[in-house]
Amino acid sequence: MEEHTPRKSWFSRNWPWVVPVGGCLTLIIIFFVFLGSVIFGVSQAFTNSTPYQDGLIKAQEDEYVIQMLGEPIETNGIMSGDLKFENGEGSADISVPIKGPKGEARIRIVGTKQNDIWTYTELFVIFKETNETVDLLWGEGQKNEYFF
Repeated sequence: MEEHTPRKSWFSRNWPWVVPVGGCLTLIIIFFVFLGSVIFGVSQAFTNSTPYQDGLIKAQEDEYVIQMLGEPIETNGIMSGDLKFENGEGSADISVPIKGPKGEARIRIVGTKQNDIWTYTELFVIFKETNETVDLLWGEGQKNEYFF
């Protein structure tokens, strides 16, 4: 008669390398989920900010910008710049990429917040193809040259 010895399970035979590798992979996954949620949260804070919204609305309502980019005008990537808020005061110096069916541009927004009211010193659109600018603070059709 043959004697059968029970064979160990796969995990019982391989646990010395499965546990460390599985633990490391778990930590890596948790890190990337955390990093993604931080980036998403910061991105949401910027896109929900008043300067961002004001600049996008002004660009979407300007006839010359609509003529140059077409409709709909929407954001096109990640904004850059500096945005600070604290106790009803703050400052913004941001650049928001936008696009339409006919082309791409950036909205440049510079302003300050005092007593919960935003005042903008610069608010204009810079078209990518021509570097032409349209000042959104002083009305339609005021075009300037701006190189950065």
